[in-house]
Amino acid sequence: MFEIIVETKVNIFIGTFLATVIALYITKVVIVANIKKISKRTRTDLDDLLSAWLDKIHSPFYIFIALFVANKISNLFVGNIEKVIEAIFLIGSVYYITIFVQEIILHLTKKTIEAKQKEDKDFNASPIYIFQNIIKYALWLIAILLVLDNLGYNISALIAGLGIGGIAVAFALQNILADIFAFISIFFDKPFKIGDFIVFGQNKGTVRNIGIKTTRIITLQGEELVVPNKKLTDSEIHNFRQMRKRRVVFEFGIVYETPIEKIKKTKNIAETIIKNIKKAELDRVHFKTLGDYSLVFEVAYYVNNQDYKTYMDIQEQINLGLMKKLAEEKIEFAYPTQKTFLERIK
Repeated sequence: MFEIIVETKVNIFIGTFLATVIALYITKVVIVANIKKISKRTRTDLDDLLSAWLDKIHSPFYIFIALFVANKISNLFVGNIEKVIEAIFLIGSVYYITIFVQEIILHLTKKTIEAKQKEDKDFNASPIYIFQNIIKYALWLIAILLVLDNLGYNISALIAGLGIGGIAVAFALQNILADIFAFISIFFDKPFKIGDFIVFGQNKGTVRNIGIKTTRIITLQGEELVVPNKKLTDSEIHNFRQMRKRRVVFEFGIVYETPIEKIKKTKNIAETIIKNIKKAELDRVHFKTLGDYSLVFEVAYYVNNQDYKTYMDIQEQINLGLMKKLAEEKIEFAYPTQKTFLERIK
């Protein structure tokens, strides 16, 4: 009687195993062929991903699926052999599902980067790759923990250990992590980008590169300034990228001995000089105040260009024009002087 039962189970096992293997192979061929046909008529790439994923499933896994299904139906193998078959089936299933999810993540990352690079040629894709890798590693970690849990291992202690280890690593790398999070902040908030002229603290220059830990800036003196990202996010940043025109205010003084008519003429001279400069737009010129040693004029004008060199060229042109015209009118610039008056006491 026992032999008949065993023989029956063996027959059911073999029949189920062969039928499952054949069905899986036929299903794969038919599904992949139909998906490839459909993908030619659709705009979405998900069907292509599914087709590529099915192609990656290796033949041995189909055999283990068939072994698992055949044994479940026939109950031929029990004990350790059954556990081995179920473990292999579990590991294979989790592995291929994780691969498929990973492919979706990679695909979405690629599409996001391509879209951003179309909008901005200088787009820095480093943060997206960082997030992609973090999600990918987290996905595989979850997959491993899921397998271990289903195999009967107690993963609570492992998770607790990972948590404690993570806290220790975070403390050891807190400065580096602070710069990395600052980089992420710069990426999303976009206070500046490569090529922008920025001013922060006592420093100014053009952004050359935005790295994960540091940002590199070329100063006006020509040297490369390497700044930790956290220092930049903690600073007040003046970005001249969006500036369509620059407002400039400066002062100059003439001597107190200047006659009233020439004081009025000084204002006209300054106005005329600025009006004749192509990229400058006059705002105002005023005889501002009676200084300690000079009659102070305040000049305000706009430079219709964000380039710092253009601004300096225009200011130089104004300075030279003032020196030339005031000299022609015999109006003297003032400089710090002191006069001592002596009074004879009778």
